[in-house]
Amino acid sequence: MKIIRTPIVNQTIQDLKIGDRILISGTILTGRDAALPQLVKLLKEGDSPVDVKGAVIMHTAVSPAGIAPTSSNKTEIESSIAPLSRAGVKMHIGKGALSPDTVDSLNKYKSVFVVTPPAAALLTSKMTSSNVVAFPEEGMEALHSLDVLDFPGIVAVAHGKSIY
Repeated sequence: MKIIRTPIVNQTIQDLKIGDRILISGTILTGRDAALPQLVKLLKEGDSPVDVKGAVIMHTAVSPAGIAPTSSNKTEIESSIAPLSRAGVKMHIGKGALSPDTVDSLNKYKSVFVVTPPAAALLTSKMTSSNVVAFPEEGMEALHSLDVLDFPGIVAVAHGKSIY
């Protein structure tokens, strides 16, 4: 088990390989279909509401029922992965196979994709706090900042290779 602390530096990414089991502690951002395209647009305009350098983004909504990964290969989400990685995001957490172009983009920008069990009770128990940081009008799909402790995952895409 590898311990990952946020924000993530390039050396941490270089040391990860497909199949590594990890535990993440620190701050992670959340977003999905509604928030991620808006965040990409603001980053392009130089007006981001959050610093994404070394960030972890989980593809999920945050609701009173908890959190669980959504499919990362949905168009709105997968199309955000390359520009967010270019902007500094080092780790994307979700579920599902990514396209070869996205795998190449992750490699190019020294980022990885991590899958996590779709078990809301387990993942929610790893959150210590949650705050809306942008797009509150999107409700549970707003961009959130979560503080997490020992958040589990498995590296699914790293260094141009995928487990899928």
